[in-house]
Amino acid sequence: MAFPEPKPKKPELPKKLVQNLECKQGAVRAVRFNVDGNYCLTCGSDKSLKLWNPHKGTLLKTYSGHGYEVLDAAGSFDNSQLCSCGADKTVVLWDVASGQVIRKFRGHAGKVNCVQFNEEATVILSGSIDSSVRCWDCRSRRPDPIQILDEAKDGVSSLKVSDYEILSGSVDGRVRRYDLRAGELYSDYVGSPVTSVCFSKDGQCTLAASLDSTLRLLDKDTGELLGEYTGHKNTAYKLDCCLSEKDTHVASCSEDGKVYFWDLVEGSLMLSLPVGRGVVQSLSFHPSKPGLLTATEGRVQFWREESHVVEEQPPGC
Repeated sequence: MAFPEPKPKKPELPKKLVQNLECKQGAVRAVRFNVDGNYCLTCGSDKSLKLWNPHKGTLLKTYSGHGYEVLDAAGSFDNSQLCSCGADKTVVLWDVASGQVIRKFRGHAGKVNCVQFNEEATVILSGSIDSSVRCWDCRSRRPDPIQILDEAKDGVSSLKVSDYEILSGSVDGRVRRYDLRAGELYSDYVGSPVTSVCFSKDGQCTLAASLDSTLRLLDKDTGELLGEYTGHKNTAYKLDCCLSEKDTHVASCSEDGKVYFWDLVEGSLMLSLPVGRGVVQSLSFHPSKPGLLTATEGRVQFWREESHVVEEQPPGC
């Protein structure tokens, strides 16, 4: 006899502060979980990149090599390498363990806003204020990119990569999706400068944040507008948006010092989480648990769901 499945628990939102990281690297421009959510990266306006264990609140390593502020970073699937980009127009590939620079890719004509590895961490993709997305071969010694995607009419603000697609958001008000298998480009006009884009976990939808203080959920294949989410403030800064670990909620930074959560299907505002006094510039959602990292001014905070029990650290940890 088959037993009925237990009723799934209602998804919880991260609203309990469990760690406060004073990053000591100027303003934190971006915070990013690694692939399994055990570690995170912080990008500083003091040119440094730092690796943390946010669960324990410990700094593990500092990476120095950028010539100006670091704007984005990502970890490879096996946690052996990092890539980062910055206002010095460069993209840097790092060895995690040694902290050494493996390669520096130069070619963008302006500051580089966003960076991503492909799935195998053989290619780095970078988006820049120079309106291009460039693809760099991590294994080659050649200095030039293997491909340049220059369809954007203004700066590229955000970039995401799936196993066969590149999703980009641009200040020209468009969300572009490059289907690498079909060799097709799909473009959706949002009408306001796009500051952040992401895929839903199920790969069916794309989420785009723009400077009209609106998030839009689009059907990936048809471009149909599935939902709009408003209530936060985003008119001047490049702020992150994301989906929760099970695609149940939409989250966004805000210029009023809060993070906002909406129900994905209903579009109703579920929570405005007070984070700080200044602009909440960056956020990152844990890949598998209700956990959220937020960056405001020089500090990163780690939030978990109300029912989360903080494990006591034994002395000397």
